[in-house]
Order: sequence, then structure tokens, then C-alpha cells
Amino acid sequence: MSEPKVIVLKTSPDKVLEDYTKLLKLSEYQKFLPKDKETLLKLNLSWTKYFPSCSSEPWQLEGVLKTLLEDGFKKEKLLPVENKTVVTDPVKGAENNRWLSVLNKYKIKFTPLTEVEWIKYEFKSKLLKLNLLFPKGIEIPKMFIGKQVIHLPTVKTHGHSITTGAIKNSFGGLLKEFRHYGHKYIHQVLVDLLLMQKEIHPSVFAVMDGTVCGDGAGPRTMKPEIKNYILASFDSVAIDSISAKLMGFDPMTIPYIRICHEKGLGVGDPKEIEIIGEDISSVNFGFKVKKSFVIWGDQMLRIGPLRFLEGILLKSPLVGWASFASNFYHDILWYPTVGRRLINEFKKTEWGRLFERY
Repeated sequence: MSEPKVIVLKTSPDKVLEDYTKLLKLSEYQKFLPKDKETLLKLNLSWTKYFPSCSSEPWQLEGVLKTLLEDGFKKEKLLPVENKTVVTDPVKGAENNRWLSVLNKYKIKFTPLTEVEWIKYEFKSKLLKLNLLFPKGIEIPKMFIGKQVIHLPTVKTHGHSITTGAIKNSFGGLLKEFRHYGHKYIHQVLVDLLLMQKEIHPSVFAVMDGTVCGDGAGPRTMKPEIKNYILASFDSVAIDSISAKLMGFDPMTIPYIRICHEKGLGVGDPKEIEIIGEDISSVNFGFKVKKSFVIWGDQMLRIGPLRFLEGILLKSPLVGWASFASNFYHDILWYPTVGRRLINEFKKTEWGRLFERY
């Protein structure tokens, strides 16, 4: 396998759009993303509400869109998409996270995946767990088949998968609303998702925002940390590995990165990845994974001592209690208290002021 490249740049609010252009140019993205092909822009929505580092940032979306359009991509062939979960609404999320203000500026339509056709797709690859979790077949958006994709994740921790990035961003595109079934075998499921992407997408590119990163109980109830990095790569495993390394983790101890590396789906060992741009050899954010109350409860029911209740509480019509509990904890208890304090602190920063201008 040839040595993959991950582009890593430092940036600042006053030049972030220009730096995103520089990032994409350094990646030589047009060698693998033909401008005449339809291109999915897979956004990352971890919360309907805005919280710094939680979801794709508006400057991340604008930086990529602006570059694509300046390089001759046609706006009608650029397809920004995101799906819902049992706890997120893609349309409200697109508004709250200021994606719509960016898309309206460039006259590009946002497509909620709730409004497109989903079909059962038989994958040729031998999947590790998803066929077991969805024995009646795996449904994917029909519009994804044959289209190249650009993922727009952020640098953050995750209570289920330790870190989350380019690979997990497909979790919200290739699986339907009840993809939370995949939490039980999250690392194997992420490997499956990369196998699936390699079948249906002619090219997969990731542009990751680490201007404001998330530390702690991700993907929502984190502490935002300003780090001023942006990353890009055509190797989803490599960019997730470097993101993990920046956060302070040994990437090869993270199961989904290690398994992908061992299966030859990408390169997860940082020693085998070429870094272009910044010298990050001594960078360590010192992040620590924590589990929110909701993720702790989910794991108790799926893999912990209460797993005998999984079928009735998480895979029956009674599952509505789980989304209610999650929304109550996140939206009613945490967001107006701890979250609001952290957001107010963020608003005083240059990145916070930039967000307010969108």
C-alpha cells in the first residue's frame, strides 16, 4: 500500500476560508474528484442545536464550497446532505448550525436524507456485523450510489467509539434512523461502513475541522477547545488516525482504526502516514474520553449487565422512551446549564464572533 498523505494546516478566523482553499490545493483533490461528476457533501450533525465542535462548522462548509466553485465545480452537481436520527432534525440542524446561511449565499440546495429514496442494497463485501444487525437487508440512499463524496467531520471524542471523524461520518448517511443498533458493535460497524463506501463511491475525500475541537463526553456534551487545525485526506483511516494522534490517543489502540489498517482499508499507523503542512510531531491535546449519562445508559443496555433488556427497551415499539430520555437530558438539563455557560464563553472568542456573523 502506498504511503497516504494527510494535509494538516494551522488557521485563524481571519483567514480560514483562504486556508481551506490552500488545504484542498495541497491535497491535489482534483486528481480524484472530477468536477463533472456529482459530488455529495456529507455534513456532520451530532445535535440539532448548535454547540461548538459538535457538528460541521459553517466556515468549514463555506471553505470547501467556495473552493469547489472557484475551481469550476457546478453548483447543481454539489449535493449537501445529512440524515436524521432519533434525536436530531436535519432541517432545523442545518438552520441552527448556520449551514443554510452558507448554502443560500452560494444558491445551493440542502437535501435532507429523510426526503430521498432509500433502497435495499446487497453489498459484495463480507460485512462484520451490519448484516447481523439488519437481517432484513441494509437500506441506503439510492442517490449515494456511484457518486463521489466529501465528508465534513470535526475533531472530537466519542463515548462509543473513542474518537469520531471521517469514517463515522458515513454512519449518518449510509444507515437509516435506527442506526443506533450499531452502537453495540460500533468498531466493527465502522469497518463495515468503510467497506460499503468503497463499493458505492468512486472516490471518498475527507475535510476535517479542528479549529474548535471537542474534548470529553462526545459527540455532544463536550468541552470546546480552540486548536486552530484543519485536515484533509483521501484516506479516511489515515485522517482519523492523525486526528486521534492530535487529540492524544494512540490510534492503533482504537479498534476501528486498527481493524481497518489490518484489513488494508487504509493506513492507521501514524509512522506510515506522510504529513504535509504543519509539523505535528510533538502536538498532544491531552483529550480524555468520557461517557455522558446517555451513552453510559445505552451501553448498560447493549453490552452491560442490563443487556437482557435490550430487545424490549431498544428494539421494540417501546424504544421511544430512549429518544425522550436523551432529548430530556441533552436539551432540557445539560444544554441550558453547562452547555449555555460553555457557549457563552465560546462567544467571547474570535471563533465565536465568526460564528455569530453567519
